[in-house]
Amino acid sequence: MQNIFVSSEVGTLRRLIIHSPDSGLGKVVPSKAQDWLFEDIVHLQTMRRDEYDYYIKILLYFLDSEKVKGKLKEIDADTSRDFYKPEKEKYFKSDKVIEFETLLADILYISEVRTQLTAAVCAIEECSFQFQTELSGLSVIDLAKVLITGTMPSNKMLFPPIPNLIFTRDIGIVVNDHLLLNKPAKYARTRESLLAKYIFFNHPVFTELRGRIIEVTEDENHFLLAEDEQEGRLNTLEGGDVMMVAPNHLLIGVSERTSVEAARQAIDLLFAKKVVSKVTIIKIPQKRDYMHIDTIFTQIKCNVWVLLGSLGRVQEEAEKQQTWEQLGQKPGYETLIIKQFINKPEGVKIKDFANLEDLLSSITKDDLNCYDEIRFIYSGNNQFPYGAREQWTDSCNLLALKSGVAIGYDRNDHTAQAFRNAGFKTISAIELLEKFESNELSPETLKDTIIMLPSAELSRARGGSHCMSLPILRDNAI
Repeated sequence: MQNIFVSSEVGTLRRLIIHSPDSGLGKVVPSKAQDWLFEDIVHLQTMRRDEYDYYIKILLYFLDSEKVKGKLKEIDADTSRDFYKPEKEKYFKSDKVIEFETLLADILYISEVRTQLTAAVCAIEECSFQFQTELSGLSVIDLAKVLITGTMPSNKMLFPPIPNLIFTRDIGIVVNDHLLLNKPAKYARTRESLLAKYIFFNHPVFTELRGRIIEVTEDENHFLLAEDEQEGRLNTLEGGDVMMVAPNHLLIGVSERTSVEAARQAIDLLFAKKVVSKVTIIKIPQKRDYMHIDTIFTQIKCNVWVLLGSLGRVQEEAEKQQTWEQLGQKPGYETLIIKQFINKPEGVKIKDFANLEDLLSSITKDDLNCYDEIRFIYSGNNQFPYGAREQWTDSCNLLALKSGVAIGYDRNDHTAQAFRNAGFKTISAIELLEKFESNELSPETLKDTIIMLPSAELSRARGGSHCMSLPILRDNAI
């Protein structure tokens, strides 16, 4: 039986990697927020207790229900929150909802790995030899926390936190029975990428991936370029720009964070290993608003997608405005470039798509063999100004727990209405958990439902439930 396999975005989720908000998030200061890829500072305790804890409870109810069913009153009554802390005896420790920090601690028990990884982190963070010696004296549990938060048990900061680790999607993507590792675009994410690499290559959970881990690297001539040229020609790829939408088909976004050079290298590697037969490149505007393709669309079930309307049928809008552009008026729309690469025995064929809806429709019909009516749910119900406002707070970034059941943010009211208009139910995470506990509802029987997660602080971190998940095992969708 495979423990690691993902062939779609909507097959029933069985295992994933998450990382709960750690103390490093509480150390983001205004002067460094943008360097550390945050738009704002968040209130850590609210984010944990009133928001992310519900995310954990919902994931456990769907993936490992014995950890929570009938126990929520007791869990919620514990003001210490020990249920959510990996170092505590009451920690939920699940082999289905897997905490990144516990994986890191596990590999640090391997003496050789501990030495290598500590040295590697100290090198990239330019620590003194004295600090490196201090780290060697820490317990495994404390060292794991320091490598993530940058802060010693004494509360002394050795190096910056990695607050973006909450978005585990970006560290890698399971593509069928392979893993495509990320190569981050921003220096602030270098350490989390390094920690993830050591975990995937050394942890027993990922033994079956040996020989199936794909890494994006720099061109062999890259080091010969002048420094100012090197920065502009980096091969960078982040998991939010990669979607495994069907057994034969991978999407890669070219964005603010993923370069066309990395996308091209990934295609060559995936085709050479025959992991997929089709890769579609979606070039989106390089704007902080969008960041990754999963901020502008995600899949809810085989025939249902949620997306940002202003990046939808742009080809039609372009044709409407072509006359005015010829006369010198600047275009009032943003363009996508969508090119599909199909690996055939006679060579790689290339197909163009005029707009996002055409591509998503093709995935539904041609790759997932679903011929039900295709429905597009638009951010903000496609009404100005709610489309852009709610996309900014992750209305298009949903995690499908199974076909038709997904987690979104409760603050995106107009998008929620668009889902209801399309026949979905919406329910708050709090109410849903109450109904699970009273047996009024169950994860097995829930259908066509969007679970609304409390999100006042989470949304300020600029990532939704899709970003906060790295699925490593799903059932087949077809």
